[in-house]
Amino acid sequence: MESEIKETMNETMNIKSNVVFKLYDEKGKLKLKRVLHNTATTHSKSGVADQLLDSPTLPVPGWVELGTGTPAATLLGAYIPGSRTAFDSKTRLLNVVTTVTTFGPGVGTGTITEAGMFDVVTQNTINMWASATGFTAIPKGAGDTLVVTWILTIN
Repeated sequence: MESEIKETMNETMNIKSNVVFKLYDEKGKLKLKRVLHNTATTHSKSGVADQLLDSPTLPVPGWVELGTGTPAATLLGAYIPGSRTAFDSKTRLLNVVTTVTTFGPGVGTGTITEAGMFDVVTQNTINMWASATGFTAIPKGAGDTLVVTWILTIN
């Protein structure tokens, strides 16, 4: 019976994540926008399940980090030093969690080709809950501001 329940849950519950990147110039004018579907990692699935416990043991995500490579299963491929930044906000409406993170001037500067959502503040460390890659590079200049909105939907 337990295996039947487990099988049913695996068939019907999944995490869909989408991310929106908006790059603004020094004057606040929108320079580019990228919207894409990305990867919810194995850790994110374990983390969601952990939150159902009376006393969850896994930390929840609170930071986004930018990189110039391609992410692995648990970390970014080539993180940008100093780019791990705390969420500005995290909200939930029914089964959708939305986070917003702002990388101001001088933070995360470079040719961005990857991003990850993490549950610890220390840069270049695990655990990564979601990752984004495969998008056309985002050229963030020193005076630019990048706003990353991550939308996680639990189905």
